[in-house]
Amino acid sequence: MRIALGCDHRGRQAIDELVPYLAGIGHEVAELADGDEDGPCDYPDRAWLVADAIRRGEADRGILVCGTGIGMCIAANKVVGVRAALALDELSARLSRSHNDANVLCMSADMLGQTLLKRIVETWMDTPFDGGRHTRRVAKIHQIEAGERGATPTPGSGGQDGR
Repeated sequence: MRIALGCDHRGRQAIDELVPYLAGIGHEVAELADGDEDGPCDYPDRAWLVADAIRRGEADRGILVCGTGIGMCIAANKVVGVRAALALDELSARLSRSHNDANVLCMSADMLGQTLLKRIVETWMDTPFDGGRHTRRVAKIHQIEAGERGATPTPGSGGQDGR
């Protein structure tokens, strides 16, 4: 799988360890940066590079790391076709893939240790999209993204039976 990675200065160590890890398990890895990789940088710039690689089809998935992961997630989700999710544990990583078909994983360098970061990435990479009822919901996300009324209720989608 082709994976684009990006980070700001606070996520540098995490990405430095994730690149060889992902390459070592057989993925094609590209770290995207636009200048000095060791100095301070603005997280939206790096989020754009990874999200744009997804949008253009140059990467299948993306991974972004900044101090909290929040800024990267917000910025990446502004790019058409990107479904970025913030994961702080393995459960949120798994659900972001199985229910939301997330194509960009955002993580916190400040709140997660390197061991947990790798476990989150492994879980996220190994989890397939469940499809089924989730396909309809992801399609509604695409409708919202296109400026359509994608959030209109679907008959039978409310209540306990529509989970």
